[in-house]
Amino acid sequence: MARDLFVVPLLILSIFAGVCRCSKIGVCYGRNADDLPTPDKVAQLVQQHSIKYVRIYDTNIQVIKAFANTGVEVMVGVPNSDLLPFSQYQSNVDTWLKNSILPYYPATMITYITVGAEVTESSANVSSLVVPSMVNVLTALKKVGLHKRIKVSSTHSLGVLSRSFPPSAGAFNSKYAYFLKPMLEFLVENQSPFMVNLYPYYAYRDSPSNVSLDYALFSPSAQDVIDPNTGLVYTNMFDAQLDSIFFALMALNFKTLKIMVTETGWPNKGATKETAATPDNAQTYDTNLIRHVINDTGTPAKPGEEIDVYIFSLFNENRKPGIESERNWGLFYPDQTSVYSLDWNGRGNVDIVTGANITSSNGTWCVASTNASDVDLQNALNWACGSGNVDCSAIQPSQPCYQPDTLASHASFAFNSYFQQNGATDVACSFGGAGVRTMKDPSYDSCIYLTSGKMSSANSTASAVSSRGYNSTPLHLVEALTVMLFSTFAIVLVIL
Repeated sequence: MARDLFVVPLLILSIFAGVCRCSKIGVCYGRNADDLPTPDKVAQLVQQHSIKYVRIYDTNIQVIKAFANTGVEVMVGVPNSDLLPFSQYQSNVDTWLKNSILPYYPATMITYITVGAEVTESSANVSSLVVPSMVNVLTALKKVGLHKRIKVSSTHSLGVLSRSFPPSAGAFNSKYAYFLKPMLEFLVENQSPFMVNLYPYYAYRDSPSNVSLDYALFSPSAQDVIDPNTGLVYTNMFDAQLDSIFFALMALNFKTLKIMVTETGWPNKGATKETAATPDNAQTYDTNLIRHVINDTGTPAKPGEEIDVYIFSLFNENRKPGIESERNWGLFYPDQTSVYSLDWNGRGNVDIVTGANITSSNGTWCVASTNASDVDLQNALNWACGSGNVDCSAIQPSQPCYQPDTLASHASFAFNSYFQQNGATDVACSFGGAGVRTMKDPSYDSCIYLTSGKMSSANSTASAVSSRGYNSTPLHLVEALTVMLFSTFAIVLVIL
């Protein structure tokens, strides 16, 4: 009887767990560079920045050991050069697992093994070796009982598609069907994600006449792109690329497969013609990406879908071949100082020059520009109240900032809230030219505009109406579930 009494409370607790958002932001740790910090120092750096997920491209023992007991989840890789021996003999894989994984697990929280990397881009014809290698890795994991704790997959470039635009026309290249179909069946059977590397930067760089920089950078001023087949509206290139993979999977009847983005990012430096490869743009892309992911916005085809994303890369890698941008994707220099700073929680912005958190607006506010068109204002307002994570409840009917019921007034309130919450910088008030800074407090009557010094107390009426946070359950749902939980325990006590 006592055991049965706990069924309902545990059910309610499972409801709490069910509504929790679980999107993850990680970082790729490439090591093709000189003078990089030692792995133990890298592990400390990762912890200092509250990064919880790291991807490495091999099973370097020193790196794996460095992340022991850190709480950081690690994705390890089997390089393309190892696919031949991995596919030929099970004993090769068993020995690898015994020497490279088992001695360090679970102190080092290894959660994924990627077997091969972008094999369709490889100069060597190794694609046929991927699935046999994956099968052998899974078999080795089954022998030691880890096949449900460590997932096996392989990473792909967007080049695995024959077409990606519009997203609804996304389709895999038929020449890869011989290994893709069995791979997809393997992933479904073992509940592993389809892993893909997405780079809006390349889409912009290679076709700037067709892809705007704003669209590639998640800018609120970007012109929407409408998929003519579905009517879905895309506000950024990342979502369009991700949905093209989803539609390609759906076309092959693999629509239940979860998609994981194992690489994305923006270069901080490039060749002379790569004018968009700057620290400013890199910071903008990564900042907007983190907010987009943590906010669980999902994509137009899969709204609210959880997306796990790994940003490329921890360090600039000076030994990489190719043009200048190939060597400059890093978040940190070898001395561990930031190339540009990021808020990994997705809540704020930092000064790109100093890397310092900006906390004072110096008596300035951000409002809608009188020169902005209604279309630009509406797009920016929609973005601020959506992906920008601004609490816009105060401009809803019957709330203190609803009147005057004009687009300019509502946009001004939302712009300023975003501006104050994100460092009160020029960038945070740009909105593609729709926002302007002002020294005059735009507050009126009971409508109080935020300042960075009063962010916790200002506009308390609006906060009471809607407490919207990152990775948090809506306040009204928490309250309701809490009441249910305590009511249940009260019933249990009465029964006892």
